[in-house]
Amino acid sequence: MRLTTDNYLITLQAGNGVERYYRDGLVWIKESTRGRKFKATAEQVLNHLLPALAGVNQRVSASVEHRDMSETAARQLEALREPPRSS
Repeated sequence: MRLTTDNYLITLQAGNGVERYYRDGLVWIKESTRGRKFKATAEQVLNHLLPALAGVNQRVSASVEHRDMSETAARQLEALREPPRSS
């Protein structure tokens, strides 16, 4: 079981609105309530997640789901992360 950040789906729910955050390769993706997708930095994800976890706004809840990826996808991701080899 891989426990890296690319194996999690973070869901924030406020009223009828639901936002999802997940890793796609090397970048975080924010999926808005309307289904639009935006690139996000790790800091932006934390800025949205931490107030929900701290209970600052009782109307906002957060959940995190672990999603195992296939071995092929894991190898492809590791290949993206490796620095290019110099000759």
